[in-house]
Amino acid sequence: MLQHLSLRHFIIVQRLDLDIRQGFTVLTGETGAGKSILLDALGLLLGDRADAGMVAQGMDKAEISGQFGLNPAIKAWLAEQAFETEDDVLLLRRVIDKEGKSRAFINGSAATLTQLRELSEYLIHIHGQHAHQQLLKTNLQRDLLDEYAQLSNERAAVKQAYQTWHTAKAQLELAKTDNAKMTERLEELTWQLDDINALSPRENEWDELSAQHARLANAAELIQGCGQVAQRLDGDDHDIASMLREQIQTLTNIVGFDERINEYIELLESAVIHVQEAGHGLNNYVQRASDDEHDFASLDERVTLWHNLSRKLRVASDELPAHWQALQAEFERLQNGMDLEVLEAQCKIAEQQYKTVAKKLTDTRTRAAKKLAQLVSESMQTLNMTGGQFAVDIKPVTPSSSGNDAVEFMVAAHVGVPLQPLAKVASGGELARISLAIAVITSHANPVQTLIFDEVDSGIGGSVAQVVGQLLRQLGHNRQVLCVTHLPQVAAQGEHHWRVKKLSEKGHTTSHIDVLESDERVDEIARMLGGVELTDTTRAHAREMLAI
Repeated sequence: MLQHLSLRHFIIVQRLDLDIRQGFTVLTGETGAGKSILLDALGLLLGDRADAGMVAQGMDKAEISGQFGLNPAIKAWLAEQAFETEDDVLLLRRVIDKEGKSRAFINGSAATLTQLRELSEYLIHIHGQHAHQQLLKTNLQRDLLDEYAQLSNERAAVKQAYQTWHTAKAQLELAKTDNAKMTERLEELTWQLDDINALSPRENEWDELSAQHARLANAAELIQGCGQVAQRLDGDDHDIASMLREQIQTLTNIVGFDERINEYIELLESAVIHVQEAGHGLNNYVQRASDDEHDFASLDERVTLWHNLSRKLRVASDELPAHWQALQAEFERLQNGMDLEVLEAQCKIAEQQYKTVAKKLTDTRTRAAKKLAQLVSESMQTLNMTGGQFAVDIKPVTPSSSGNDAVEFMVAAHVGVPLQPLAKVASGGELARISLAIAVITSHANPVQTLIFDEVDSGIGGSVAQVVGQLLRQLGHNRQVLCVTHLPQVAAQGEHHWRVKKLSEKGHTTSHIDVLESDERVDEIARMLGGVELTDTTRAHAREMLAI
């Protein structure tokens, strides 16, 4: 889970260091104070795109770093990607310059955004403030059911089987309708593969090539500058080290007159050592940089070839490896595509394989749907929807890469009301409550240890808000839960409390996060209850809510 977060010159946050504990943490503050900035920073650590507007005004760069604890899944991913681990922690860092360019690091080693996004699946799950509106989309409803049932492997198998079947059908149809076109396509593939085989692009290689090329492009300037300095420090009879030795000799000749001069002789001797070490180090750096410069020619040649080939084939540079694999697969299929009997047999086998894995997915979805419906219905009773019911309707549809199922959430908000599609019957408040219930329930099945809820309590209040806070606190018993909220009933349930505050001074606006203790929490809850003016009544109510 997330242990520490640091921000430097990020948007309107000049400096922030937060130690983050397990349990339920609430984040409050007035509208516009900068609560979303924290989530934006976490998004960057998880692979979101950066832009120049994220660097604080007048600063050259912004930096975000996060420290996470490790679990077996994260360790396995790091080992697979060849990232070193030390002290049983994971360190992520993003640096953004004022031009909007960014660099990413995993445990101190350069990383790509793709790698950050892959790693993020093991680190943090964010339930956004508009999630209840997204819940109206049936494809998201299907995804939520699959997430709850942990069907990622089954879905991947169905997707792969469908693609294989779809390709086999297309190949069979092509063979039946136009044999001449197949021959023409084979010839086209031949010359395309001749070019790309020579390059043999590896998956994720382009990001590495681009980063290394950008660094080595300045090797000549680095070599010249460092070499000149090394020569001046300790490289000839008139270098700085020699000049210092002369001065030491001068002082040595007169030290007999006053031993206090020994102090300055020692300082100069130390300076000589430092100068020599600096010169030696720079010479070593120049040697290494010269070796890198030698490698630059071959690297530049590969980058140029890669770029030209991507342009020739009309694909994005980072998509070239996948395109190569697709061309190879198509070439092999076309070579075998002249035999209709073979193609028909392959198509039938692929269809049967798809039906087998799709049925398995349907069966598992059906079992999970009953359990999810029961849990959400039970949760609705505590969220001021007494007598309400929730169901998951699964109907057969035309086969696709997602299976043979149409998934739709059904709800009856009150007793005696028939079940109807969620998008048709739920009011804004009811939708927010149902969405939150589903989020909490599905989070229990999510192995990720850090869960973030971004203003998911909008549209609710009163006793329902208190229940929501209790649900989130319960969820935080065995993991880390962070909730951005405007509701005092939810904030009062937090085990830890952060307050975001915006300050304006000398024409500059900055945002700060304070970790609140008991008396400060009373004032913040009172502010949320009664506004800017705090009274004895609102403070007493706040103490009652906090039970202190």
